[in-house]
Amino acid sequence: MAIVDLVMPKMGESIMEATVLKWHKKAGDQIRMDETALDIATDKVDSEVPSTAAGVITEILYKENDVVPVGSVIARIDTGNGVVGGGVAASAAPAPTPAAPAAAPAASKAAAPVASAPVNNSGSRFYSPLVLNIAAKEGIGMAELEAIPGTGNEGRVTKKDILEYVANRGSQPAAATAAPAQAAPAPQAAAAPSPTSAPAVIGGNVEIIEMDRMRKMIADHMVRSKATSPHVTSFTEADVTNIVKWREKMKGAFEKKYGEKITFTPIFIEAITKCIRKYPWVNASVDGDRIIVKKDINLGMATALPSGNLIVPVIRNADTKNLLGLTKDVNALANAARNNKLKADDTQGGTFTMTNVGTFGSLMGTPIINQPQVAILAVGAIKKRPVVLETKDGDVIAIRHMMYLSLSYDHRIVDGSIGASFLTAVANELEAFDPNKEI
Repeated sequence: MAIVDLVMPKMGESIMEATVLKWHKKAGDQIRMDETALDIATDKVDSEVPSTAAGVITEILYKENDVVPVGSVIARIDTGNGVVGGGVAASAAPAPTPAAPAAAPAASKAAAPVASAPVNNSGSRFYSPLVLNIAAKEGIGMAELEAIPGTGNEGRVTKKDILEYVANRGSQPAAATAAPAQAAPAPQAAAAPSPTSAPAVIGGNVEIIEMDRMRKMIADHMVRSKATSPHVTSFTEADVTNIVKWREKMKGAFEKKYGEKITFTPIFIEAITKCIRKYPWVNASVDGDRIIVKKDINLGMATALPSGNLIVPVIRNADTKNLLGLTKDVNALANAARNNKLKADDTQGGTFTMTNVGTFGSLMGTPIINQPQVAILAVGAIKKRPVVLETKDGDVIAIRHMMYLSLSYDHRIVDGSIGASFLTAVANELEAFDPNKEI
Protein backbone atom coordinates (compact mmCIF):
# COMPACT_ATOMS: atom_id res chain seq x y z
CA MET A 1 0.00 0.00 0.00
CA ALA A 2 1.13 3.58 -0.66
CA ILE A 3 1.37 5.74 2.45
CA VAL A 4 1.37 9.53 2.16
CA ASP A 5 2.42 11.76 5.07
CA LEU A 6 0.18 14.72 5.90
CA VAL A 7 2.44 17.42 7.37
CA MET A 8 1.84 20.63 9.27
CA PRO A 9 2.06 23.29 6.54
CA LYS A 10 4.21 26.41 6.67
CA MET A 11 1.88 29.35 7.35
CA GLY A 12 4.17 32.37 7.47
CA GLU A 13 7.77 33.43 7.76
CA SER A 14 7.77 33.77 11.55
CA ILE A 15 5.33 30.98 12.41
CA MET A 16 7.13 27.88 13.65
CA GLU A 17 4.26 25.95 15.21
CA ALA A 18 0.48 25.64 15.38
CA THR A 19 -2.07 24.17 17.77
CA VAL A 20 -4.44 21.42 16.68
CA LEU A 21 -7.95 22.72 17.35
CA LYS A 22 -10.15 19.99 15.90
CA TRP A 23 -9.83 16.86 13.80
CA HIS A 24 -12.59 16.44 11.21
CA LYS A 25 -11.50 12.86 10.58
CA LYS A 26 -10.39 9.90 12.68
CA ALA A 27 -8.24 6.90 11.93
CA GLY A 28 -10.04 4.59 9.52
CA ASP A 29 -12.03 7.39 7.83
CA GLN A 30 -11.98 7.98 4.10
CA ILE A 31 -10.74 11.40 3.00
CA ARG A 32 -10.75 13.12 -0.38
CA MET A 33 -8.02 15.24 -1.91
CA ASP A 34 -8.30 18.83 -0.59
CA GLU A 35 -10.97 17.86 1.95
CA THR A 36 -10.45 19.52 5.34
CA ALA A 37 -8.64 17.14 7.68
CA LEU A 38 -8.28 19.40 10.73
CA ASP A 39 -8.46 22.95 12.04
CA ILE A 40 -5.34 24.59 13.46
CA ALA A 41 -4.57 27.84 15.24
CA THR A 42 -1.56 30.12 15.34
CA ASP A 43 -1.11 33.24 17.44
CA LYS A 44 -3.03 35.21 14.82
CA VAL A 45 -5.63 33.21 12.91
CA ASP A 46 -7.39 29.87 12.70
CA SER A 47 -6.88 27.87 9.51
CA GLU A 48 -8.05 24.67 7.86
CA VAL A 49 -5.55 22.03 6.75
CA PRO A 50 -6.70 20.17 3.62
CA SER A 51 -5.66 16.65 2.78
CA THR A 52 -2.86 16.35 0.23
CA ALA A 53 -4.03 12.92 -0.89
CA ALA A 54 -7.15 10.79 -1.26
CA GLY A 55 -7.45 7.54 0.66
CA VAL A 56 -7.92 6.21 4.18
CA ILE A 57 -6.40 7.80 7.28
CA THR A 58 -4.34 5.12 8.98
CA GLU A 59 -2.75 7.14 11.76
CA ILE A 60 -3.36 10.42 13.57
CA LEU A 61 -0.14 11.43 15.28
CA TYR A 62 -1.26 14.45 17.28
CA LYS A 63 -4.35 14.94 19.36
CA GLU A 64 -6.43 18.09 19.79
CA ASN A 65 -4.68 20.91 21.71
CA ASP A 66 -1.24 19.53 20.86
CA VAL A 67 1.30 22.09 19.65
CA VAL A 68 2.92 20.91 16.42
CA PRO A 69 6.11 22.26 14.79
CA VAL A 70 5.81 23.28 11.16
CA GLY A 71 6.86 20.44 8.88
CA SER A 72 5.95 17.65 11.32
CA VAL A 73 3.95 14.66 10.12
CA ILE A 74 0.50 14.93 11.68
CA ALA A 75 -1.26 12.00 9.99
CA ARG A 76 -0.68 9.22 7.48
CA ILE A 77 -2.97 8.36 4.57
CA ASP A 78 -3.14 5.03 2.73
CA THR A 79 -3.76 5.88 -0.91
CA GLY A 80 -3.88 2.23 -2.03
CA ASN A 81 -6.48 -0.48 -1.57
CA GLY A 82 -4.78 -2.25 1.30
CA VAL A 83 -6.42 -3.12 4.60
CA VAL A 84 -6.61 -0.20 6.96
CA GLY A 85 -4.41 -0.62 10.02
CA GLY A 86 -5.36 -0.21 13.65
CA GLY A 87 -4.72 3.48 13.44
CA VAL A 88 -4.88 5.56 16.59
CA ALA A 89 -2.01 4.12 18.57
CA ALA A 90 0.07 7.29 18.45
CA SER A 91 -2.74 9.75 18.96
CA ALA A 92 -2.44 9.77 22.72
CA ALA A 93 1.36 9.73 22.84
CA PRO A 94 3.41 12.78 23.78
CA ALA A 95 3.30 15.12 20.78
CA PRO A 96 6.95 15.35 19.69
CA THR A 97 7.72 11.59 19.84
CA PRO A 98 5.85 10.15 16.82
CA ALA A 99 6.65 12.99 14.48
CA ALA A 100 10.34 13.19 15.24
CA PRO A 101 11.59 10.70 12.61
CA ALA A 102 9.81 12.48 9.76
CA ALA A 103 10.03 16.05 11.01
CA ALA A 104 11.33 18.76 8.72
CA PRO A 105 14.35 20.87 9.73
CA ALA A 106 12.09 23.45 11.33
CA ALA A 107 10.52 20.75 13.48
CA SER A 108 13.83 19.30 14.58
CA LYS A 109 14.94 22.74 15.65
CA ALA A 110 11.85 23.09 17.81
CA ALA A 111 12.45 19.67 19.32
CA ALA A 112 16.05 20.40 20.32
CA PRO A 113 16.87 20.19 24.04
CA VAL A 114 15.84 23.38 25.75
CA ALA A 115 19.06 23.60 27.71
CA SER A 116 21.09 24.03 24.52
CA ALA A 117 19.19 27.09 23.34
CA PRO A 118 20.70 30.53 23.93
CA VAL A 119 19.09 32.58 26.63
CA ASN A 120 18.10 36.13 25.80
CA ASN A 121 18.31 38.19 28.98
CA SER A 122 17.98 41.62 27.41
CA GLY A 123 14.48 42.18 28.79
CA SER A 124 13.22 43.09 25.28
CA ARG A 125 12.48 39.64 23.90
CA PHE A 126 9.17 39.35 22.06
CA TYR A 127 6.53 37.07 23.58
CA SER A 128 3.47 35.89 21.70
CA PRO A 129 0.05 36.40 23.32
CA LEU A 130 -0.22 32.61 23.64
CA VAL A 131 3.02 32.39 25.66
CA LEU A 132 2.02 35.35 27.84
CA ASN A 133 -1.36 33.77 28.51
CA ILE A 134 0.27 30.53 29.67
CA ALA A 135 2.71 32.49 31.82
CA ALA A 136 -0.17 34.37 33.44
CA LYS A 137 -2.10 31.18 34.19
CA GLU A 138 0.98 29.54 35.71
CA GLY A 139 1.92 32.59 37.78
CA ILE A 140 5.18 33.16 35.90
CA GLY A 141 6.29 36.78 36.21
CA MET A 142 8.17 38.66 33.51
CA ALA A 143 11.53 38.30 35.28
CA GLU A 144 11.11 34.53 35.44
CA LEU A 145 9.88 34.44 31.84
CA GLU A 146 13.03 36.24 30.70
CA ALA A 147 15.10 33.40 32.18
CA ILE A 148 13.40 30.66 30.16
CA PRO A 149 15.57 29.50 27.21
CA GLY A 150 13.86 29.94 23.85
CA THR A 151 14.19 27.65 20.85
CA GLY A 152 12.16 29.85 18.48
CA ASN A 153 13.32 32.39 15.92
CA GLU A 154 15.89 34.78 17.46
CA GLY A 155 15.63 32.97 20.80
CA ARG A 156 11.89 33.49 21.18
CA VAL A 157 10.06 31.36 23.74
CA THR A 158 7.61 29.06 21.98
CA LYS A 159 4.56 27.43 23.50
CA LYS A 160 6.50 24.16 23.64
CA ASP A 161 9.33 25.87 25.55
CA ILE A 162 7.09 27.32 28.24
CA LEU A 163 5.06 24.12 28.63
CA GLU A 164 8.27 22.13 29.09
CA TYR A 165 9.44 24.71 31.62
CA VAL A 166 6.17 24.47 33.54
CA ALA A 167 6.32 20.66 33.50
CA ASN A 168 9.86 20.70 34.93
CA ARG A 169 9.43 23.76 37.13
CA GLY A 170 9.52 21.85 40.39
CA SER A 171 12.81 20.17 39.50
CA GLN A 172 14.46 23.27 38.01
CA PRO A 173 14.70 25.93 40.73
CA ALA A 174 17.58 27.59 38.92
CA ALA A 175 15.34 29.66 36.69
CA ALA A 176 13.27 30.82 39.61
CA THR A 177 16.27 31.68 41.73
CA ALA A 178 17.75 33.59 38.80
CA ALA A 179 14.77 35.89 38.81
CA PRO A 180 16.20 38.48 41.25
CA ALA A 181 19.17 38.95 38.91
CA GLN A 182 16.72 39.63 36.11
CA ALA A 183 14.80 42.21 38.12
CA ALA A 184 15.48 45.08 35.71
CA PRO A 185 12.48 44.36 33.46
CA ALA A 186 10.11 44.19 36.45
CA PRO A 187 7.88 47.07 35.28
CA GLN A 188 6.77 44.79 32.42
CA ALA A 189 5.23 42.38 34.91
CA ALA A 190 1.91 44.09 34.27
CA ALA A 191 1.88 42.27 30.95
CA ALA A 192 1.12 39.03 32.73
CA PRO A 193 -1.61 39.64 35.32
CA SER A 194 -2.42 36.41 37.11
CA PRO A 195 -5.99 35.27 36.61
CA THR A 196 -5.35 32.32 38.92
CA SER A 197 -6.15 34.31 42.05
CA ALA A 198 -9.38 33.55 43.86
CA PRO A 199 -12.32 34.27 41.54
CA ALA A 200 -14.46 37.27 42.38
CA VAL A 201 -17.81 36.58 43.98
CA ILE A 202 -20.39 37.72 41.45
CA GLY A 203 -23.96 38.35 42.43
CA GLY A 204 -27.02 40.01 41.01
CA ASN A 205 -28.64 39.66 37.62
CA VAL A 206 -25.62 39.00 35.39
CA GLU A 207 -24.51 36.87 32.48
CA ILE A 208 -21.03 35.35 32.65
CA ILE A 209 -19.34 34.76 29.29
CA GLU A 210 -16.02 32.98 28.97
CA MET A 211 -13.57 34.72 26.64
CA ASP A 212 -12.95 32.82 23.43
CA ARG A 213 -9.38 32.00 22.43
CA MET A 214 -8.96 35.02 20.15
CA ARG A 215 -10.40 37.45 22.72
CA LYS A 216 -7.90 36.14 25.28
CA MET A 217 -5.04 36.70 22.84
CA ILE A 218 -6.27 40.22 22.04
CA ALA A 219 -6.52 41.00 25.76
CA ASP A 220 -2.98 39.76 26.39
CA HIS A 221 -1.68 41.66 23.36
CA MET A 222 -3.26 44.92 24.54
CA VAL A 223 -2.04 44.59 28.14
CA ARG A 224 1.47 43.77 26.96
CA SER A 225 1.48 46.75 24.62
CA LYS A 226 0.53 49.19 27.37
CA ALA A 227 3.16 47.66 29.65
CA THR A 228 5.84 47.80 26.96
CA SER A 229 5.33 51.21 25.32
CA PRO A 230 4.76 54.57 27.02
CA HIS A 231 1.78 55.69 24.94
CA VAL A 232 1.30 59.29 23.85
CA THR A 233 -1.61 60.34 21.62
CA SER A 234 -1.77 63.44 19.44
CA PHE A 235 -4.88 64.75 17.67
CA THR A 236 -5.65 66.85 14.64
CA GLU A 237 -8.47 67.31 12.14
CA ALA A 238 -8.63 67.33 8.37
CA ASP A 239 -11.00 68.86 5.85
CA VAL A 240 -11.73 65.86 3.59
CA THR A 241 -14.41 67.55 1.50
CA ASN A 242 -12.43 67.07 -1.73
CA ILE A 243 -12.08 63.33 -1.02
CA VAL A 244 -15.77 62.87 -0.17
CA LYS A 245 -16.94 64.71 -3.28
CA TRP A 246 -14.43 62.95 -5.56
CA ARG A 247 -15.40 59.50 -4.30
CA GLU A 248 -19.10 60.26 -4.63
CA LYS A 249 -18.56 61.40 -8.21
CA MET A 250 -16.19 58.62 -9.29
CA LYS A 251 -17.22 55.48 -7.35
CA GLY A 252 -19.62 54.27 -10.04
CA ALA A 253 -17.14 54.75 -12.86
CA PHE A 254 -14.35 53.23 -10.76
CA GLU A 255 -16.31 50.05 -10.12
CA LYS A 256 -17.42 49.80 -13.73
CA LYS A 257 -13.86 50.22 -15.02
CA TYR A 258 -12.00 48.04 -12.50
CA GLY A 259 -14.65 45.81 -10.94
CA GLU A 260 -13.73 47.10 -7.46
CA LYS A 261 -15.67 49.25 -5.01
CA ILE A 262 -13.54 52.12 -3.76
CA THR A 263 -13.86 53.07 -0.10
CA PHE A 264 -12.11 55.79 1.87
CA THR A 265 -9.60 53.30 3.30
CA PRO A 266 -7.23 53.03 0.29
CA ILE A 267 -7.25 56.82 -0.06
CA PHE A 268 -6.25 57.19 3.60
CA ILE A 269 -3.57 54.50 3.25
CA GLU A 270 -2.09 56.22 0.20
CA ALA A 271 -1.74 59.47 2.17
CA ILE A 272 -0.27 57.70 5.21
CA THR A 273 2.40 55.87 3.22
CA LYS A 274 3.53 59.09 1.54
CA CYS A 275 4.04 60.66 4.96
CA ILE A 276 5.81 57.62 6.42
CA ARG A 277 8.52 58.16 3.80
CA LYS A 278 9.06 61.66 5.27
CA TYR A 279 8.97 60.45 8.90
CA PRO A 280 10.49 56.94 8.83
CA TRP A 281 10.82 56.63 12.61
CA VAL A 282 7.08 55.95 12.94
CA ASN A 283 7.75 52.84 10.82
CA ALA A 284 10.08 51.15 13.27
CA SER A 285 10.40 48.82 16.24
CA VAL A 286 12.52 48.74 19.39
CA ASP A 287 14.98 45.99 20.28
CA GLY A 288 16.53 46.78 23.65
CA ASP A 289 18.62 49.90 23.05
CA ARG A 290 18.39 49.58 19.27
CA ILE A 291 15.91 51.28 16.95
CA ILE A 292 15.00 49.11 13.96
CA VAL A 293 13.77 51.43 11.18
CA LYS A 294 11.87 49.41 8.58
CA LYS A 295 12.58 50.19 4.93
CA ASP A 296 9.47 48.33 3.76
CA ILE A 297 6.12 49.92 4.54
CA ASN A 298 3.73 47.07 5.37
CA LEU A 299 0.55 48.76 6.48
CA GLY A 300 -1.91 46.92 8.70
CA MET A 301 -5.59 47.82 8.70
CA ALA A 302 -7.70 46.87 11.70
CA THR A 303 -10.67 44.85 10.45
CA ALA A 304 -13.70 43.42 12.23
CA LEU A 305 -14.30 39.67 12.17
CA PRO A 306 -17.81 38.15 12.19
CA SER A 307 -17.29 37.39 15.90
CA GLY A 308 -16.81 41.10 16.62
CA ASN A 309 -13.11 40.66 17.38
CA LEU A 310 -10.61 42.78 15.48
CA ILE A 311 -7.75 41.47 13.40
CA VAL A 312 -5.06 43.34 11.49
CA PRO A 313 -4.37 42.03 7.97
CA VAL A 314 -1.34 43.60 6.31
CA ILE A 315 -0.89 45.28 2.91
CA ARG A 316 2.73 44.60 2.03
CA ASN A 317 4.84 47.30 0.35
CA ALA A 318 1.87 49.65 0.45
CA ASP A 319 4.03 52.59 -0.63
CA THR A 320 4.72 50.93 -4.01
CA LYS A 321 1.05 50.58 -4.98
CA ASN A 322 -1.26 53.03 -6.69
CA LEU A 323 -4.84 53.69 -5.66
CA LEU A 324 -6.16 50.77 -7.71
CA GLY A 325 -3.64 48.35 -6.24
CA LEU A 326 -4.44 49.49 -2.71
CA THR A 327 -8.17 49.20 -3.38
CA LYS A 328 -7.77 45.60 -4.57
CA ASP A 329 -5.70 44.67 -1.52
CA VAL A 330 -8.06 46.39 0.92
CA ASN A 331 -11.13 44.70 -0.56
CA ALA A 332 -9.51 41.27 -0.77
CA LEU A 333 -8.28 41.32 2.83
CA ALA A 334 -11.54 42.76 4.19
CA ASN A 335 -13.56 40.09 2.38
CA ALA A 336 -11.25 37.35 3.63
CA ALA A 337 -11.62 38.63 7.20
CA ARG A 338 -15.42 38.79 6.96
CA ASN A 339 -15.55 35.20 5.69
CA ASN A 340 -12.91 33.81 8.10
CA LYS A 341 -10.62 33.07 5.14
CA LEU A 342 -7.54 35.01 6.24
CA LYS A 343 -4.33 33.02 6.08
CA ALA A 344 -1.74 33.23 8.82
CA ASP A 345 0.67 35.06 6.52
CA ASP A 346 -1.95 37.78 5.87
CA THR A 347 -1.43 39.15 9.38
CA GLN A 348 2.37 38.94 9.55
CA GLY A 349 5.06 41.56 9.05
CA GLY A 350 3.12 44.77 9.66
CA THR A 351 5.22 47.89 10.30
CA PHE A 352 2.46 50.50 10.90
CA THR A 353 -1.27 50.22 11.58
CA MET A 354 -4.34 52.27 10.69
CA THR A 355 -7.69 51.76 12.40
CA ASN A 356 -10.96 53.36 11.34
CA VAL A 357 -12.90 54.08 14.53
CA GLY A 358 -15.29 56.17 12.45
CA THR A 359 -16.75 52.94 11.05
CA PHE A 360 -18.47 52.48 14.40
CA GLY A 361 -19.54 56.13 14.71
CA SER A 362 -16.71 57.42 16.91
CA LEU A 363 -15.41 60.91 16.25
CA MET A 364 -11.94 60.00 17.50
CA GLY A 365 -10.08 57.38 19.48
CA THR A 366 -6.88 56.67 21.40
CA PRO A 367 -5.74 53.40 19.82
CA ILE A 368 -3.30 50.98 21.45
CA ILE A 369 -0.06 50.33 19.57
CA ASN A 370 0.12 47.00 17.74
CA GLN A 371 3.38 45.57 19.09
CA PRO A 372 6.18 45.47 18.08
CA GLN A 373 5.28 48.56 16.04
CA VAL A 374 5.71 52.05 17.49
CA ALA A 375 2.71 53.93 16.10
CA ILE A 376 -0.94 53.50 15.14
CA LEU A 377 -3.20 56.05 13.45
CA ALA A 378 -6.96 56.24 13.96
CA VAL A 379 -9.38 58.02 11.65
CA GLY A 380 -12.76 59.10 12.99
CA ALA A 381 -16.20 59.53 11.49
CA ILE A 382 -16.56 62.10 8.71
CA LYS A 383 -19.04 64.77 9.77
CA LYS A 384 -20.38 67.94 8.13
CA ARG A 385 -19.55 71.01 10.22
CA PRO A 386 -19.46 74.78 9.75
CA VAL A 387 -15.83 75.77 9.30
CA VAL A 388 -14.10 79.12 8.88
CA LEU A 389 -12.29 79.28 5.52
CA GLU A 390 -9.71 81.87 4.59
CA THR A 391 -10.20 83.30 1.11
CA LYS A 392 -8.61 86.16 -0.79
CA ASP A 393 -11.74 88.18 -0.03
CA GLY A 394 -11.64 87.44 3.69
CA ASP A 395 -12.90 84.75 6.04
CA VAL A 396 -16.12 82.88 5.28
CA ILE A 397 -18.10 80.19 7.04
CA ALA A 398 -18.79 77.09 4.93
CA ILE A 399 -20.17 73.59 5.47
CA ARG A 400 -17.29 71.14 5.10
CA HIS A 401 -16.70 67.41 5.60
CA MET A 402 -14.38 67.20 8.61
CA MET A 403 -12.58 64.25 10.17
CA TYR A 404 -10.49 63.88 13.33
CA LEU A 405 -7.25 61.91 13.24
CA SER A 406 -5.31 60.59 16.23
CA LEU A 407 -1.87 59.04 16.46
CA SER A 408 -0.73 56.91 19.40
CA TYR A 409 3.02 56.46 19.46
CA ASP A 410 5.76 54.90 21.55
CA HIS A 411 7.41 57.77 23.40
CA ARG A 412 10.60 55.75 23.86
CA ILE A 413 11.63 56.65 20.31
CA VAL A 414 8.89 58.85 18.82
CA ASP A 415 8.98 62.27 20.44
CA GLY A 416 6.05 64.65 20.37
CA SER A 417 7.64 66.74 17.64
CA ILE A 418 7.93 63.74 15.29
CA GLY A 419 4.53 62.30 16.20
CA ALA A 420 2.66 65.57 15.84
CA SER A 421 4.55 66.54 12.67
CA PHE A 422 3.75 63.20 11.05
CA LEU A 423 0.08 63.47 12.00
CA THR A 424 -0.11 67.02 10.63
CA ALA A 425 1.54 65.87 7.42
CA VAL A 426 -1.13 63.18 6.97
CA ALA A 427 -3.90 65.73 7.51
CA ASN A 428 -2.29 68.11 5.00
CA GLU A 429 -1.94 65.27 2.47
CA LEU A 430 -5.64 64.45 2.79
CA GLU A 431 -6.66 68.10 2.44
CA ALA A 432 -4.49 68.44 -0.68
CA PHE A 433 -6.32 65.60 -2.45
CA ASP A 434 -6.92 66.53 -6.09
CA PRO A 435 -10.70 66.76 -6.69
CA ASN A 436 -10.05 66.35 -10.43
CA LYS A 437 -7.98 63.16 -10.02
CA GLU A 438 -8.38 60.73 -12.92
CA ILE A 439 -9.09 57.07 -12.28
